[in-house]
Amino acid sequence: MSMNFGIVMAPRSGAEWVRAVQDAERQGYGTVLLPDTLYTPSPFPTLAAAAAVTTTLRLRPNVLAAPMRTPAVTARETATLQMLSDGRFELGMGTGRPEASKEAEKFGMPWGSAADRRHQLIDTIENVRATVQPAPAIVIAASGPKMLATAAKYADRIHLAVDPASTEYDLATRTATVRDHTDRTIGFSLQLVGIGDQLPFYVARHLGITIDHLRESRAAALLPGDPSEAAAALEQLHDKYGIDELLVPGELAESFAPILARFR
Repeated sequence: MSMNFGIVMAPRSGAEWVRAVQDAERQGYGTVLLPDTLYTPSPFPTLAAAAAVTTTLRLRPNVLAAPMRTPAVTARETATLQMLSDGRFELGMGTGRPEASKEAEKFGMPWGSAADRRHQLIDTIENVRATVQPAPAIVIAASGPKMLATAAKYADRIHLAVDPASTEYDLATRTATVRDHTDRTIGFSLQLVGIGDQLPFYVARHLGITIDHLRESRAAALLPGDPSEAAAALEQLHDKYGIDELLVPGELAESFAPILARFR
């Protein structure tokens, strides 16, 4: 089974970021991902710094909100990252989290309707593919039927942007929607929500979600604490739904290490 692992994190200082991305590369992560919010450092310069101190690690914003930048700006920044990383950049994009409308307002950028944002996403992808050489892999975050259909047409990979308590049934319906809209083979990414009794701060405190709730919901992205059981669960997600990339929150990296070792 071929499974890639990405680590999602943001720096607290320049020196800490260098250590973190180099450690991730040594541990066997294939990709480092950086959120695009007003509460985290800007992804393009931060990922450029990661490119300078690594050699194989791929670099991806997780994910750019299309309305926050014009298509031309995103294409220019993407070309720069492709050059600085020797082609290791991946363009992760979406139409924006619901709360991102306030962030766009601070930048003086129009938010628009869901349809407007989908059109801007498409315009940005087409601009990047027309002007950036080599064109990066395009990863689209999608959850609803219209976005999944759009991603099926334009993405090289789809990040299943599902609720933390989503079940295997939810994953099955979303991956089926994608396959109904394309005959291309597209990889799927899923973000880990927890391991054993551990949850990331954002999930536990900001969203107020508990381990008990996730277990009762049979959340597909909650892995058992036993490494062999966790590896078996990932193999099942791969074989049944084509999920071939797991995105690990940096807070869970230490707990995830024994699971990662089984695939490396």
